Amino acid sequence: MNVLVTGGSGYIGSHTCVQLLAAGHTPIILDNLCNSKASVVKTITRLTDKTPVFYQGDIRDSALLDDIFAKHSIDSVIHFAGLKAVGESVREPLSYYDNNVYGTLVLVEAMKKAGVKNLIFSSSATVYGDQPRTPYQESFPTGHPASPYGRSKLMVEQILQDLQHAEPEWSITLLRYFNPVGAHPSGEMGEDPQGVPNNLMPYIAQVAVGRRDSLAIFGNDYPTADGTGVRDYIHVVDLAEGHIAAMNTLQNRAGVHIYNLGAGVGYSVLQVVEAFSQACGKPLAYHFAPRRQGDLPAYWADAERAAKDLNWRVTRSLQEMAQDTWRWQSNHPNGYDEE
Repeated sequence: MNVLVTGGSGYIGSHTCVQLLAAGHTPIILDNLCNSKASVVKTITRLTDKTPVFYQGDIRDSALLDDIFAKHSIDSVIHFAGLKAVGESVREPLSYYDNNVYGTLVLVEAMKKAGVKNLIFSSSATVYGDQPRTPYQESFPTGHPASPYGRSKLMVEQILQDLQHAEPEWSITLLRYFNPVGAHPSGEMGEDPQGVPNNLMPYIAQVAVGRRDSLAIFGNDYPTADGTGVRDYIHVVDLAEGHIAAMNTLQNRAGVHIYNLGAGVGYSVLQVVEAFSQACGKPLAYHFAPRRQGDLPAYWADAERAAKDLNWRVTRSLQEMAQDTWRWQSNHPNGYDEE
């Protein structure tokens, strides 16, 4: 299949493009490179011996989208493009609504004009808000996300459900990610955050490689086994494989399909630090800091629906997540090369 991958040179998008190529599909990448680098496309080519079509541009550029749909017989769209830093979204909410919500509207309008009605959307577990129990199930009502980032994801979910209700021939899949970590096992592709990392694993990796002095662990008095927050971490290659499974299963199957993509188990911050310490072979400096407002003590996914419907489960352990992240970080201490 020909698959338009918006945000296809980003962290999750690039790993998904590798898996698409490995499965015999043809990704067409659209990315404005605001959170990635052009050299990622060359890395995809090196890893797969295939060169994906790449457009540098913005999903809000309707003329560019029309041109892409006219030139390529697109079968499906996987929509990753969007801003994703929770803290930044609090400081710059309009930018998040513009990129994430308006950008999706422009994309869907272009799909309608081109007659393409298969869409997989990169959503987030943040749409659940604060739930009274865990694991989180798809049947739970969506909550009140604590940030403009989370609210932008929930808004897009609601918009896409309204679209499918109005035009029932659409196949729309909402994939709610938990915490993607890890890197391609080659060590040549991984997460390359711009500025200070917003997520735990890349921050730990930068401490391990000497780019940062110490990890601040926010809260050690939670009602968890070791007092630190517990989250569901999923290897990015498992996550990429989940997109392929969803696309293969749900192509042209009308409806709104909602799936959690997570490991189905929670790990504490200290467990992640210990796994990474084992991967890099040295102790890692960390210190405890006060809890952050809005952080939850513990949550993880119930991923049984994806296992049943998509025949998909995670296969990579926390130790593999740490080892692959360390291989990437130690091979590329400053991330991807600039171009």
